[in-house]
Amino acid sequence: MFKKILIANRGEIALRILRACRDLGVPAVVAYSEADVDSLPVRLADEAVCIGPPAVAKSYNNIPAIVTAALVTGCDAIHPGYGFLAENAYLAEVCQQVGVTFIGPSAEVIDKMGNKAEARKVMRQAGVPMLPGTQGIVPTLAHARDAAKEIGYPVLIKAVAGGGGRGMRIAFNEAELVRNYPMAQSEAESAFGNGDVYIERYLQKPRHVEVQVLGDMHGNVIAVGDRDCSLQRRHQKVVEEAPAPNLPDKVRRNLLKTAEKGAKAAGYYSAGTLEFLLDSDGHFYFMEMNTRIQVEHPITEETSGLDLVVWQIRVAAGEKLNLKEEEYRSKGHSIECRITAEDAANDFRPSVGKIETYVAPGGPGVRVDSHLFAGYQIPPYYDSLLGKIITYGSTREQAIERMQRALRETVLTGVKHTIPFHSEIMADEAFFRGDVHTGFIPEFFERLDDKALTEDVFSEEPVS
Repeated sequence: MFKKILIANRGEIALRILRACRDLGVPAVVAYSEADVDSLPVRLADEAVCIGPPAVAKSYNNIPAIVTAALVTGCDAIHPGYGFLAENAYLAEVCQQVGVTFIGPSAEVIDKMGNKAEARKVMRQAGVPMLPGTQGIVPTLAHARDAAKEIGYPVLIKAVAGGGGRGMRIAFNEAELVRNYPMAQSEAESAFGNGDVYIERYLQKPRHVEVQVLGDMHGNVIAVGDRDCSLQRRHQKVVEEAPAPNLPDKVRRNLLKTAEKGAKAAGYYSAGTLEFLLDSDGHFYFMEMNTRIQVEHPITEETSGLDLVVWQIRVAAGEKLNLKEEEYRSKGHSIECRITAEDAANDFRPSVGKIETYVAPGGPGVRVDSHLFAGYQIPPYYDSLLGKIITYGSTREQAIERMQRALRETVLTGVKHTIPFHSEIMADEAFFRGDVHTGFIPEFFERLDDKALTEDVFSEEPVS
């Protein structure tokens, strides 16, 4: 096991990793920017080291600063969390060169799976189902026209690098292709420094289902379980659940087996996720692989009983996965709501300020992963995620009911937040039926009364 681990991240995931280190008895150092000097992870860390000013390019994305921080504090491993440098092959390579373990897969695998065109090639060779699409990048508009004609409209133009919906455009016909192809290239270049794109068939209102995998350095790979992440806004997930609802057992078994096969073909170790699109006929197609821990990992932890972050660290230290299927087979149901500092009643306008009051929910089947505390000043430089409320139940219905309770119990003042938005989703009949797909949120807003998104509809005065 490692002597000391540097946590190269912030917010709730930094705190989550810190807790995993404590459970393993490994000291941890939190690397922080000047904007996070008073944050909870920094306050609770065994050690903390400032790596630069608030701008991410000078702190959390500054590889020399992070590696230097690890060496100066005597760390022999770096955990990148998610976001920032979590899927940066160069950081993994530099770590190897200086004798520090990168807690994640190899630089080669990160590079290969981070290029979506290359990832598709690997998965295609492994026999993983694919949407009809180009074999590699589409270098010119002429190539794009020919490809779209062969694939059939509508098509999706996608950046080979990055994610989060950037560098992604839909074309329902040739005129839209001509307009959107250069836009996708430009956005990809701006966001990722790589303007290459590829084209695949666009499925309308599919489900977004992903599989959590875990591998070690000895060739062992297991598919821990599946999650449904269909509830998205602008390609950003807002609610996730495990396992995916209304999924036939045969489809689920095939999905898990396919993900395991794909991860093995990639030579994967550490915690990772293979993402798929599922059509209305139950056919699934590989979309991409995330070579890191996911934001939504807690729901798989709740249903599997595994601590995925602890296992990430253990396999990075060279341990074998000695788990039998009955030890991690999915049991019950879990739901996660991502609570962000945004005003859902005003097109999710970001909200920045000081947390005045914060009371987290509790009780049976409720977990909260958050770095909040009363008096915390939310910095304006980073992601708006305030935390995640996770519930578990023996059935999906019980998990939903516990989420309704948890959302109602939460007291959070000082900034606008999305708790009212999530409360409405949990009360929605279509959601309760499990009638979910990637077009759910727009349809949900069409049937929603705008007044329902104001906080005072749900906030109850504390009993004095």
